[in-house]
Amino acid sequence: MICGIDLGSRNVKIALMEQEGSFSFHRFDTVSFYREHGKSVNGELQVDFEALGLGVPKKIVATGYGRQTINLKGAEIVPEIKAHVLGAIYQTGLQEFTLLDLGGQDSKVVLVARGKMMDFQTNDKCAASTGRYLENMAAVLDIKMEELASYDENPVDLSSTCAIFGETELIGKVVEGHPIAHLGAGVNYTIFKRIRPMLTKLLTNTIVFTGGVAHNQALVKIIEREMKVPVLVPKYPQYNGAIGCIAFALG
Repeated sequence: MICGIDLGSRNVKIALMEQEGSFSFHRFDTVSFYREHGKSVNGELQVDFEALGLGVPKKIVATGYGRQTINLKGAEIVPEIKAHVLGAIYQTGLQEFTLLDLGGQDSKVVLVARGKMMDFQTNDKCAASTGRYLENMAAVLDIKMEELASYDENPVDLSSTCAIFGETELIGKVVEGHPIAHLGAGVNYTIFKRIRPMLTKLLTNTIVFTGGVAHNQALVKIIEREMKVPVLVPKYPQYNGAIGCIAFALG
């Protein structure tokens, strides 16, 4: 069994492969995972896989969020962006594309050509184009994330570039009486506006969209409409980094 681990900012994603192409997936809150299932031993993170009920992997490959240094005992470590590129290639079979990865607290855009990373841009300084931002804005509107992900037409203009001030601005728009559908579309459109410069710089004929935010179908439609290229969401967008770790192990 091969184990791929993506130690993310908000969730730890684990992909297990018993045989080629056959996956099982597991997700844990990052803080709870470290507190309940991991411990530091001589500067290494030691995880009790048997206690997790996942068996004992023959090979472990891990990657981690942003600039964090991950030293998982018994694992081979892969840089985060490389893991996500490998995962996208494995899931789509494409060799030329723009990878857009929007996670819980950061965003990445990577130019991939001939199956290799050629250039990339990241933003881990602000949560305004991430899943955390969408969750906060959905809470302001008192709707579920699934409902927010259905709104892409007639967006209310939201100009704030800050996740915190964005909530205040959205409340003001609610007070003005705008329909929830238009407010939700405005929220989704703000995500696009913040990633548009990165996409424009590294655009190809196809965008592969990964990360938890890729489940937002409204944002997929907005990106396709505005960038005028197809947006492909792999089968397991949220586990792409962990799948990339397995792809690395497979060589």
